[in-house]
Amino acid sequence: MPATARAGTPAGRAADGADPWPTIDLLRAWLDADRAHDGREGLLLRVLKLSEEVGEVAQAVIGATGQNPRKGVSHTWDDVRSELCDVVITAMVALRTLTPDAREVFTARLAAVADRSLGGTRDGSPSAPPTP
Repeated sequence: MPATARAGTPAGRAADGADPWPTIDLLRAWLDADRAHDGREGLLLRVLKLSEEVGEVAQAVIGATGQNPRKGVSHTWDDVRSELCDVVITAMVALRTLTPDAREVFTARLAAVADRSLGGTRDGSPSAPPTP
């Protein structure tokens, strides 16, 4: 179990933000220490947490644009950005829960998506046309 800076807060956070995976590992361990469900059910609930976080993004967008006439403008675009970060963090924790090789799985998937989407280049420049 990781040390805590204060009750309920994981210690050892990445200060510079350069590599998020040590912090993701700490968050996963912290959540595991307090989980009500183990095994498959715990894993499913951790993955379902993503849906909750995406819903909070939607709520923030609705609030930032004032689309709820009863509430008006109830959120800011900073709120939307924060909620989007929560989605990313939750997804990373869920991935780490699925595999101890989360960093490698994520890096490989990001490379595959970049290659597919950017035509084989990482900087967005056009790749050489395929030879017939």
